[in-house]
Amino acid sequence: MKHGSIKAVCFVGLMFIAVLSAYGRDNRPVALSTVVLESFNGETTREWHDGRQVRSFDFSWDIRASRFATTLSDEDGNEVRFPRTTFVEAWPRALFGDNREGNLVQSFGINGRFDRQGHNWVDVFPVAADGEPFEIPLPGRVRNMDLWVWGSNLNYRLEAYVRDSQGMVHRIQLGNLNFAGWRNLSANIPGSIRQDSRVLPAHAQLHFVKFRLWTQPNERVDNFFVYFNRFQILTDVFEDFFDGDELANPGIVAEFWND
Repeated sequence: MKHGSIKAVCFVGLMFIAVLSAYGRDNRPVALSTVVLESFNGETTREWHDGRQVRSFDFSWDIRASRFATTLSDEDGNEVRFPRTTFVEAWPRALFGDNREGNLVQSFGINGRFDRQGHNWVDVFPVAADGEPFEIPLPGRVRNMDLWVWGSNLNYRLEAYVRDSQGMVHRIQLGNLNFAGWRNLSANIPGSIRQDSRVLPAHAQLHFVKFRLWTQPNERVDNFFVYFNRFQILTDVFEDFFDGDELANPGIVAEFWND
């Protein structure tokens, strides 16, 4: 057989394997669900369904910044450290409308200030009741995440960080904040981030670590405001059922062994 013919046969064989692999993935049952992880209404308890059971988590939000964050004194001589946060009675109308007769909606506000321009950053991350960082377990196999953000047309960049089951942290680009008002920023989760395992439990769960807001060297940093609302994911919560499947559920196993 000629050398060119061997190459052609190998190419066809590889294509056949690729088609079979793709068919196997596409043929897997899927149960897509939108899960709201945080509404930023100031509550501390959140609940969602992970495909097998309802999970409940208690956490709040904290903030920290890079080294050139500003510290000022107010009129009374009290120290004011930036960045600072608060909850405001404001929301994206595209999501809630005017809400004049509905339930009170709030957003999470960030007021930042740095002493110099550059690649400054502000981290926004969940914390447990004891003040220690808390990584949010993400139900299912996450396809997409999105967050409503209010920007004031500043050239800043927003990222999300997730940790895989092997402990590796991955950075997800949500987008730039060079727009005015509310906008929904979203990103697909790359297939290179592992969310499945050959051995049980087959679901290799991701955990949300934090948001990071970056300033750019040529942009002003003397006083800025950013607001967050509704953080959610689109996730596949389908799980295969088999005899003894409860022993492959990390939540149930943890209850057994913690007791």
